[in-house]
Amino acid sequence: MDVATWNVNSLRPRLDHLLAWLDTAKPDVVCLQETKVVDEDFPGAPLREAGWSHQLIHGQKTYNGVAILSRHPLEDPVVGFLDGEPDPQARLVRATVRGVRIVNCYVPNGAPLGSDKYAYKIAWYRRLRAELDAHHDAGGDLLLCGDMNVAPDDADVYDPFEAQGQVLTSAPEREALQQLVGWGLTDAFRKKNPFKSDYSWWDYRGSAFRHNHGFRIDHIYLTRSLLRRCASVRIDREPRTWERPSDHTPVVATLREPG
Repeated sequence: MDVATWNVNSLRPRLDHLLAWLDTAKPDVVCLQETKVVDEDFPGAPLREAGWSHQLIHGQKTYNGVAILSRHPLEDPVVGFLDGEPDPQARLVRATVRGVRIVNCYVPNGAPLGSDKYAYKIAWYRRLRAELDAHHDAGGDLLLCGDMNVAPDDADVYDPFEAQGQVLTSAPEREALQQLVGWGLTDAFRKKNPFKSDYSWWDYRGSAFRHNHGFRIDHIYLTRSLLRRCASVRIDREPRTWERPSDHTPVVATLREPG
């Protein structure tokens, strides 16, 4: 089973990009972030016509928004947090696909450092860790993915000296991510590509993509039992070369069948 994550940075103007990539890459599940569309305007019909008949969406006008699209049934769908406190931003959905619990999240950007947005980001990470503690089992098959808005290590940044202490790489952000991962998760890309520097996001400004001035901030994390089934993880740069692309590109994990 192939599971992909992709921050599409506004779904409706990039629906053709998504459909073209899905037709070529043929994943079983794709987790989207930053869809920027309310649920009633989500382009579900063309996606269903393309074979994506199972959809879990959590949208918001102009900002945020997440979705899980699957060729297989989505079981036990959950939108948002279960702790009883509403989140004003649409950033979290989860469902089970063929026995794998998939958690799709769009972590706040948090810029600028020291701002209310930065504090919200750190608190959001803590809240997600508490959610895993309360409602999930690290001994089961769980995949957590999405735009995490943190580059975990200097190897995930094109120039760690220039980025040092900035948003996406600051020590509190990296510590918040590690606290989440410490629940029982492994960075699947780094496990499968221990010495590879590859990026999933490039700023639109300054010809960043042309110069490969990128950051690896889109991740797929696996519990130990699921990591044993992971055959590969790759970052597909191709969609970032298309006309008017998202600033992010897909990340895909291939999971072997159990047994």
